[in-house]
Amino acid sequence: MFDWVYSIENINWEELSNLYRIAPLGEKKLGDLAISFGNSRFTCFVFDTGKLVGAGRALADGIDCSYLCDVAVHPEYQGTGIGKTIVTRLVELSQGHRKIILYAAPGKEPFYRKLGFYRMKTAMAIFQNQAYALEQGLVDET
Repeated sequence: MFDWVYSIENINWEELSNLYRIAPLGEKKLGDLAISFGNSRFTCFVFDTGKLVGAGRALADGIDCSYLCDVAVHPEYQGTGIGKTIVTRLVELSQGHRKIILYAAPGKEPFYRKLGFYRMKTAMAIFQNQAYALEQGLVDET
């Protein structure tokens, strides 16, 4: 049985940073995680006997838009339904917003499509490292 936590209180940022590294979703600095999760309206953490095995968050304004991001599951727990449940719970917390947007890693679109998300045709982005975003296929120049 997993423990589901919806508060950043008592979160070990080093453990969360490690989760993103091994998920693998890249390097995320401890201070950056504390700020981004602290500024998020909704957060979700999943623990198995005290071990952090999943996380996600949503930035939301309470009316128009809720943006789900940073959903990660420990590799040993991927395929168990934790990711699906994190997204489902964040969507439930976001109910009432006119739109719920999700940022996904390339190749994960079919997973999110099964959860009711559709590809946006008008989304645009400016990345701090545009060359990396282009190289990784996160954006294109068209």
